[in-house]
Amino acid sequence: MSSAVPPQTEQGYAPPIVRQFSVFLDNRVGKLHELLRLFEENPQIHLAGFSVHDASDYAVVRLIFSNADLARNLLRKAGYHFSENDLIVVELGPDQSLKTLCVHLLAAELNIRFAYPVMLQREGRPTVAIAVDDHTLAGQILIRKRYNLLGEEDLA
Repeated sequence: MSSAVPPQTEQGYAPPIVRQFSVFLDNRVGKLHELLRLFEENPQIHLAGFSVHDASDYAVVRLIFSNADLARNLLRKAGYHFSENDLIVVELGPDQSLKTLCVHLLAAELNIRFAYPVMLQREGRPTVAIAVDDHTLAGQILIRKRYNLLGEEDLA
């Protein structure tokens, strides 16, 4: 007797997740340049998302890469202090907007903790990285609403 494999359902769905690195930098001239140069010198990695949050003594630089494992190794080797968290990266189609994306998540009472644009050249469509309370539920909702979710392999 052969065992049948059950079909993939939304209950078992896990959205593609992208790893974000939050790098802590002293707020001094040239520090951001040093950080970015670390990745530009390596052809195996592509910087896909970038956001800077400035404070008086330090800055937090949020980065998304096409290869999270390599990015982590480079950051550690260079001695940077950083944290990691998971994001959903959403590509907005021709009839989709950031406002409607927010409305869909609001309807499910999901909180967007932060969001920022992603630097991609995929058919000229805007792409946004979002940190939400529940990645799985957000992914299910956005897929149902016909949004395209991107994974790390799509960021190269």
